[in-house]
This record gives sequence, C-alpha cells and structure tokens, in this order.
Amino acid sequence: MSRAYALGMTVLVDDPIWPAHGRLWAHLVSDESLTELHAFAAAQNLPRRAFDVDHYDVPAEALPRLLAAGAEHVGGKELVRRLIRSGLRVRARDRR
Repeated sequence: MSRAYALGMTVLVDDPIWPAHGRLWAHLVSDESLTELHAFAAAQNLPRRAFDVDHYDVPAEALPRLLAAGAEHVGGKELVRRLIRSGLRVRARDRR
C-alpha cells in the first residue's frame, strides 16, 4: 500500500483510450486536492511534465503500477463527474 493511499486519499484513473505519440493514454486525477495528486504522482515517479492543468496524462502501461499503489479505476464519465464535484475541474475553454 502506498503512503498516499494509506492517508485515505482518493486518486482516480480512467481507461487508456486517448491515442497520442503511438500509445494510449489515461487520466489520473484527485477528487481531493492538486497537492495530493502531485504527491501521488511523485511517489509513482510520474514526470511533472505529464501534468495538464487538472490531471496527469499517464500511458496505458503505467496503469497496473498506479492501481497497485492505490489509485481507483473508474470510467471516464465518473472521473469527470468526481473531478467537477471536487471543484478541481478546469474546463477546456478555461485552459491556458
């Protein structure tokens, strides 16, 4: 069990369905805070450059490791619902 998971943090990851750079990608979010998301990502050696405003883009091959560390697998719609409910969601039109 990872330290982040032991602290009761909820980190969510969806299905890797987004193609880019010859791979499939998923999204990793926290429904609690960006601080917790960054802590979980750092503990899993995800590069900070993978962070995109309110989520990390993670390659499909990272999912088993993220799940083993305590991330909760959810569908894409559930991930967005929970991100919106947390107040952390940044709409596409508000990016950059």
